[in-house]
Amino acid sequence: MNKALGNALHITLPEGLPFIDYEREFDFPVADVFRAHAEPDLIVQWLGPRGMKMEIDHYDFRTGGTYRYLHTGPDGVPYAFSGVFHTVRENEFAIQTFEFGGYPDVVSIEFMTFTDLGGGRCKISGHSVYPSMEARDGMASSGMEQGMGEGYERLEELLDKEKS
Repeated sequence: MNKALGNALHITLPEGLPFIDYEREFDFPVADVFRAHAEPDLIVQWLGPRGMKMEIDHYDFRTGGTYRYLHTGPDGVPYAFSGVFHTVRENEFAIQTFEFGGYPDVVSIEFMTFTDLGGGRCKISGHSVYPSMEARDGMASSGMEQGMGEGYERLEELLDKEKS
């Protein structure tokens, strides 16, 4: 049985505010989870929902770096994502912009904190800010929760496989 089942993704949409907050615990050290966010050859193996193929155009997870990647579903339809990493502090924190090619000119800013929980466990906490309630609600209804949940399950599976 996958131990990720005990580490559910928790998403909150504060009423009347253009924010999405999330938390997810992992049964791995913060350095491993951070590395899986930083290294393109790892991120391509877990980011996004199951059944999507990910291709990275570029991915430079450092302060001032940028990224662009495509997710392609079984139907062959590609979905482009891009942004800028404004601040990256190893094993601690990242601030990035996020833009989905299907909704140009709607850019969110995302704050992600990596917390060491001790005992070889960690937590990711995220705070995403959208330009409007409409943009926030559109993201929330886009399948984001399922995609993030499956992606984080895949991340734990990847790290579990690396450990074995």
